Amino acid sequence: MNQHAAGIRIALFQPDIPGNTGAILRLAACLGLVVDIIEPAGFDMSDRALRRAGMDYIEIAALARHPSWEAFEAWRQEEGRRAILFSTKAERAYTDFSFADGDILLFGRESAGAPDFVHDAADARLLIPMKGGGRSLNLALAAAMAAGEALRQSG
Repeated sequence: MNQHAAGIRIALFQPDIPGNTGAILRLAACLGLVVDIIEPAGFDMSDRALRRAGMDYIEIAALARHPSWEAFEAWRQEEGRRAILFSTKAERAYTDFSFADGDILLFGRESAGAPDFVHDAADARLLIPMKGGGRSLNLALAAAMAAGEALRQSG
């Protein structure tokens, strides 16, 4: 891994809901993480809902914007980082995975998840097991659970 690749990151593939993205930016600001937005987003990044959810934390959040999946992938490969995709289609529980410093916790769109090419590019695909019969967790909650476990393991 290249020397610039330290730290867990959260990446959002074409996010749809500004409130979730704002909440994730707030989470990342509080935990000292960088958020990668893989565009196009389904909303204007200056959206009021994004700012309301992120509150004043948006001003201190570390945000990297990638104009396309291809641009993100080129950057990620150059940095030597693993992409760890969280998906309801995965079979391996996130608590049974060994996270490492430099991993990117990757999440798909709220409306459609991640397309096959994102699944294919991921170094690992992980599931947050649910017992209550729900279809999926809120994206910001899933990101918080994933970040907590990854940070716990990577120190």
